[in-house]
Amino acid sequence: MKKSILVLLVLIRISVQAQDPNFSQFHASPLTLNPALTGKFDGVFRVAGNYRDQWPAISKAFVTSTASFDMGILPNRISETDKWGIGVMAMTDKTADGILNSNFLSFSTAYHKGLDEDGLNQIGVGFQGGYSSKRLDGTKLNLEDELDQQGTWTNTSSDITVNNRMISVNYFDFNAGVLFNGSSDGINNYYFGASVYHINRPKESFNGGFYTLSQRVTLHGGGAFPVAQNATVQLSGLHSRQAGATNTVIGGNIALNVNNNQDVPTNVYLGSWYRFGDALIPYIGLEFGEFLLGTTYDVNTSSLKTASQSRGGIEISLIYVKRPPDGSRRVPCPKF
Repeated sequence: MKKSILVLLVLIRISVQAQDPNFSQFHASPLTLNPALTGKFDGVFRVAGNYRDQWPAISKAFVTSTASFDMGILPNRISETDKWGIGVMAMTDKTADGILNSNFLSFSTAYHKGLDEDGLNQIGVGFQGGYSSKRLDGTKLNLEDELDQQGTWTNTSSDITVNNRMISVNYFDFNAGVLFNGSSDGINNYYFGASVYHINRPKESFNGGFYTLSQRVTLHGGGAFPVAQNATVQLSGLHSRQAGATNTVIGGNIALNVNNNQDVPTNVYLGSWYRFGDALIPYIGLEFGEFLLGTTYDVNTSSLKTASQSRGGIEISLIYVKRPPDGSRRVPCPKF
């Protein structure tokens, strides 16, 4: 039964309804959410890593990892209310215990223009170019016509393009996005963004067909609002659409400053998000020094909860932001 489920997952992923990997902690994976988030942070440079094991009750169903680096450039050659960022991101996604392996490498840049003399409000645009490589291991894949009447995989498959073969597909990709970021008092922060991935609709087929990768359109937003001297409420949400499928997530957390230090805080984060029609996502985070560690665990609530045993997946994020030099001008940015 488990093997049949794995086969089903592979076929779903490589079908015309294929979708990009998604993170529950989308707010902690900026370069997979919107290229316009490149360089959009308060610091010298940022390193981010994400790990997700989806449906762990089904052996190695979907395991996704990313690592990214971005930084601001030319700070002394552009207006002090502007920011220009560059970044690089690598992602690997393994499906069905490695039957399908997908690897991505992308480079991005974004420019954020100040809209007022204090730089509290900015609008930015970002672009991202990438290279994708996907490999399907047909030697590990059982197809439907291999199943005999006794329920064993003894028949010979008629699909000679996939069965018992290693097949690869490679392509270049192009993504873009916009972002508005604002603050009413220099302390709170709110932002709204939109991104489009796979603008060039690259061809993606393992059997020589003419399938093109569907564009992923995402709208997202959020904010951070102090509610007490040592407590801040952070809210975020997104709505994306790809290949006829939608993904809507909303939620938030409260950040509690436990060391009473506003310049170098130690914050504890407690909260939850909800993915409509799929899962409840409780969240625990810890910010210490220049690091922010976040963990979530999807509690599956959809009709798939029987097969997944309500275990939607564990996810871990780690972000390091090099603090700006003492005395440098600080501008509110989206908090991740």
